Amino acid sequence: MRVACVQFAPTFGNLDANTERIVEHIAAIDADVIVFPELATCGYFHLGVDEVSRIAEPVHAPDTGIHNQRIIDAATTHNKVVVCGIAERDGSQLYNAALIAGKGIPTPLVYRKTHLFYKETLGFAPGNSGFFTHYIEHLDCTIGTMICYDWRFPESARALALDGADLIVCPSNLVTHIWRMAMPVRAFENKVYLAVANRTGSEHNAGEDVSFNGQTAIYGYNGNVLADASAEADAVVIAEIHPEQTRDKSFNSINDIFADRREEMY
Repeated sequence: MRVACVQFAPTFGNLDANTERIVEHIAAIDADVIVFPELATCGYFHLGVDEVSRIAEPVHAPDTGIHNQRIIDAATTHNKVVVCGIAERDGSQLYNAALIAGKGIPTPLVYRKTHLFYKETLGFAPGNSGFFTHYIEHLDCTIGTMICYDWRFPESARALALDGADLIVCPSNLVTHIWRMAMPVRAFENKVYLAVANRTGSEHNAGEDVSFNGQTAIYGYNGNVLADASAEADAVVIAEIHPEQTRDKSFNSINDIFADRREEMY
């Protein structure tokens, strides 16, 4: 199966323009799974509840926001699995979330970011979805989702791997460079594929600048780079993966990285 990650700089606060770009990519990219950056529909540096309220939309029917619905419809029409960072409204709660929709997903799924980073805490509620996986039958692939800063906690990827993930997707707006060392380790230590869709560009709000560092990458289950992008340019990176190869966690005739775990000692 083919996995793609899209790297671009969303236009701050412009849901119409960003969503148009996203649905165009969904139609054009030749891949089974397409991953977009964190908060791809709206941009990142929205400070406080009032600002986040202006760009957050519900996912679930009958109140699905028009931009989320466009992404769901595009994924379904083009027979793709799409994972896209959004700002989600659920009643009075606002979440930094990932919309998961398309072929093999009868009802759209939402992962809500567990670990909020920096000033996200001023506008978003801590995610309450927990880490979960979903089996895509036609791809014979189990997909799990985490978002950006979740990578800093080994438990995030481990929870998804223990729940059967063959592929972990990670919509991101990364601002440090440490992740380039850690992400391959997350793939290697869990023997899973890992697809990181990062954004580029910078944003300014309340006298502060935030810059993002691109370098979107897809990692193999041994931690090797299968495909990656530059730090600054728009890009689509694509890799062929083989989900069934992640399921045997042994690496010799005796040792198995999951079977050898001694949970009572941790």
